[in-house]
Amino acid sequence: MKTARLIYNPTSGREQIRKNLAYVLERLEQAGYETSTHATQEEGCAKRAARSAAEHGYDLVVAAGGDGTIFEVVNGLADLEKRPTLGIIPAGTTNDFARSLGISREIEKACDVLCDGHSEPIDIGRNNDKYFTSIAAAGSLTELTYEVPIKLKTMVGHLAYYLKGIEKLPQIKPTPVRIEYDGKLFEGEIMMFLVANTNSVAGFEKLCPDASMQDGMFDFIIVQKTSFPEFLHLASLALRGEHINHAKVMYVKANRIKVQVIGGAEMQINLDGERGGILPAEFVNLYHHFDMLMPKERKRK
Repeated sequence: MKTARLIYNPTSGREQIRKNLAYVLERLEQAGYETSTHATQEEGCAKRAARSAAEHGYDLVVAAGGDGTIFEVVNGLADLEKRPTLGIIPAGTTNDFARSLGISREIEKACDVLCDGHSEPIDIGRNNDKYFTSIAAAGSLTELTYEVPIKLKTMVGHLAYYLKGIEKLPQIKPTPVRIEYDGKLFEGEIMMFLVANTNSVAGFEKLCPDASMQDGMFDFIIVQKTSFPEFLHLASLALRGEHINHAKVMYVKANRIKVQVIGGAEMQINLDGERGGILPAEFVNLYHHFDMLMPKERKRK
């Protein structure tokens, strides 16, 4: 019999997973899995539980919670030679990874994906010794995901990020950097950069419209130095997906990206909404690194 380990955050989504735990287990068992669970209790708990599940030979590991839970589970498995199939039940505020896969927040529909058993290979990103599924970024705006209070996110969802973004816009200042990407070089002052593996970034699905997690490439965006009014205008264009051809935006595909700050400034890295250290850094696309349960009818890119 196949074995599955459900690693869930009991507080995510107003305790959505905890309240429906019996239903999820029943669905998995009906699909032929001998299933056990692990409820996370602290930071790093999901990472340790995922690694333990892989070492004990589980066929499937399901991450149930928000993007932070998925981030930890992926980081617990990614550097292993033999990795179990990965499944998710989204229950967070933005659910970027689930959005890009077309997996619904509705428990029943998410369980349908797990139980149908359709898997495909997906890429992930590596930054030094950490891994990410959706996005790596740096710049003041990219710090929003860990600056927005949990209670505010629970109450107003995506609106919490918009409110915090408006608050931080006047603080955005350019930083001089040197960036190497697939044999090319960029040097100059930037407001921020995004290394995207999926088309959903902080709940926005138009920032990197051509991103695919199955092509071995990142979608790489650099926002060059702008004035505050120009940056504000650019932000409004990004909400509509009209920023790609802006003169101060560079949008390219790349497999390997090295970024370093020039002149002693400091930029903190954001990996899937979690703190990822500070620059310098090297981002590498790991082609087809995981087998992922996803909807059969998912729109391909």
